[in-house]
Amino acid sequence: MRPADITADQIIEAGQALLDAGRNVTGFALRQRIGGGNANRLKQIWEEHVTSQAVAQAVPVAELPIEVAEQLKADSEALVERLARLAVELNDRAVKAAERRVAELVRSTGEQREQMERELADAGTAVDEMEAKLEAAEARIAELNGALAGEKERRQALALELAQVQERASATDKTAKEAALAAAQRETELRGQLQQSRQDEQAAREREATANGQLLAALHQHEEDSKVSAELRRDLEKARKEAEDGRVHLQAAQARLDGAAREIEDARKQSREARDEAKQAASSAAELRGELKALQQELASLKAAKPATPPQPKGRH
Repeated sequence: MRPADITADQIIEAGQALLDAGRNVTGFALRQRIGGGNANRLKQIWEEHVTSQAVAQAVPVAELPIEVAEQLKADSEALVERLARLAVELNDRAVKAAERRVAELVRSTGEQREQMERELADAGTAVDEMEAKLEAAEARIAELNGALAGEKERRQALALELAQVQERASATDKTAKEAALAAAQRETELRGQLQQSRQDEQAAREREATANGQLLAALHQHEEDSKVSAELRRDLEKARKEAEDGRVHLQAAQARLDGAAREIEDARKQSREARDEAKQAASSAAELRGELKALQQELASLKAAKPATPPQPKGRH
């Protein structure tokens, strides 16, 4: 049996202080006043004190005979001793039962705490995985945004190049038309000159037939006219070649224009695909954020439900 740490005088003093303060004297109040002890024992000692005071203050009607008084005293002491042993036994049983309940409660609380810690660890791992997925999705979105920006820049560059090609093609077309018109005009002039040369040649021949004296002069003039005719023919051939070159440049410019148009169409297709991928990545990121938020709320609920310390057992009143 565990020895009492609190004396009867301390218990009586605490009970009297409670009465002076206008409070009821209970086992819990005595324990709170003293700062410890078993509530049943404290209450029992106080009640014995009150009973002894009531017996001491009672006015005896008549004195008992010595033999009766001695027998009563002996019986009272035996009864008090039996009551004390009974109280100690009951207190010991109550203490052991309370200790068993506390041990069971501590064990159950420890198991619950370990289970909650495992659940918190699993939730933390899931949150880490979700955060990694979210970071990957955000990186993919950033990559797609960069690709989209690069595609926009490439499309702008292609549009600028197309405008330049169209401008050069327009200038080439204009130059080719002007060259063709000039060549046609030059060809007309050369044909006129050729016709005139032929007419001059015919006149020279007629003059040769009528004037033998002027034969050498006519021959010399014929040779000069032949030279001029050859030069005119060379000029005409050169003009035709310039017109043909203009047509070739125009066809090359048209081919470049068609190629630029195809590249712009491909760029638009790639831009649309990049937008679709960006939308899909944004939708995936939104779903991941929703899952992450739900896990964070669950984690907060688990942390709020986790007990900080095991509850302390309460004394019996």
